[in-house]
Amino acid sequence: CMAMMAASAFFFLSMNNFDRKWKTSILVSGLITFIAAVHYWYMRDYWASNAESPTFFRYVDWILTVPLMCVEFYLILKVAGAKKSMMWRLIFLSVIMLVTGYFGESVYRDQAWFWGLISGLAYFAIAYDIWLGKAKKLAEEAGGSVLKAHKA
Repeated sequence: CMAMMAASAFFFLSMNNFDRKWKTSILVSGLITFIAAVHYWYMRDYWASNAESPTFFRYVDWILTVPLMCVEFYLILKVAGAKKSMMWRLIFLSVIMLVTGYFGESVYRDQAWFWGLISGLAYFAIAYDIWLGKAKKLAEEAGGSVLKAHKA
């Protein structure tokens, strides 16, 4: 919790030190770490009170932060010519991954293999797009700080 909150403070307080084209990206990073910090706090309390996994809170956290990370990839690659369609594809895949993952883990446990398969396919489609597909190609073509940020 504290590391995420410290990261949020860093991102928010250092926004003015970055070039204008990166400020929204830095803001989104701060939002991601802030949302995670708050949910980690809830998860800690839930675990302390109930001595069981805070599965619901994990998925609430992820359904907010993972699509924001997809927005982050778009914002980094936007200066390299990324289209909004790439961002929406990544967001769509992340929501499919998370919703079907939750179904398999918490709702339809007797069919977890099916929901896990769908979730895994969405995950691997995202991973392919980022590490081998169009996102990687855009980052490599842009080079410099875009490629460095993409790899990070």
